[in-house]
Amino acid sequence: MDPEKKGDTWGKLGFLLQSGGGLITAVTVAVLGFIGSNYLKDRESAETASRERMQASETNVRIYTELMSKREEAESALRKDMFVSMIQSFLKPGAASLDEKVLNLELLSYNFHESLNLKPLFLYINRQISASHNPERKNYLDRLQKVATETIRKQMLVLEGAGAKFDRNVDLDALKENPGGIALEEGSLSLDGYTRSFSLFVQEADPDTKELKVRLEIRMPVDTIGLLQSPRGVGLVISMFAGSMLTSILGPRLLIGFGFACLAVAGWEMSTWTIEVGTWPIVWTGFLQ
Repeated sequence: MDPEKKGDTWGKLGFLLQSGGGLITAVTVAVLGFIGSNYLKDRESAETASRERMQASETNVRIYTELMSKREEAESALRKDMFVSMIQSFLKPGAASLDEKVLNLELLSYNFHESLNLKPLFLYINRQISASHNPERKNYLDRLQKVATETIRKQMLVLEGAGAKFDRNVDLDALKENPGGIALEEGSLSLDGYTRSFSLFVQEADPDTKELKVRLEIRMPVDTIGLLQSPRGVGLVISMFAGSMLTSILGPRLLIGFGFACLAVAGWEMSTWTIEVGTWPIVWTGFLQ
């Protein structure tokens, strides 16, 4: 091949490659820009949709909270108006008939028994019914007894949910034959690791008011009592040895004053005890004494 033609051919190829390379570069940049633009646009759209969902969720939560708050306010206002309306029938003399008072007492018991002690109101209505000559007197007493039984059942369910129970039956005929009272079978209950023995003594029964007068005795097992008293002996032994060594250093006055202070603290703590006292207060007060 002629060298001049060969050189001319390579020159044309170089020119084409240079022109094509620029074109390819431009096309590549355009494609990458298009892809990058679409990616950024999709990402922005996704972020916008996510923000809108979050805003919608927050709006729904806020609306739900406001609705629940308004609902609670409305229920509280309704219960307040109901309570005021029902209680006024008892406080205003002659303002309501026996039927209305019994009905209001039923509404009070079924709606407010968990927050009110309704025993005085039950006794008051019972006295009014007993003193009246209304032909519906027996029906009113039956309704009163029914709502009282239902209220007791609900209160017992609440107590049973937080503790334990046992049941005992009372023989009223045996109680009549023993005016001093009868003792029921002893029972033991364990709660939170503490065991107590419960003794019930039925002293009186009133058939008119259907009430029982009961004496309750609560005892701890003998071995538990012995263990609870042992810290007192340990404290006594320690105080004997410590007192003999500290008398020459601190003097008797400071030791006597410290002893009276310990007795005062222990006595103050023991004055706050109830039948539900735990083992730890008994242990440290006995040791301190």
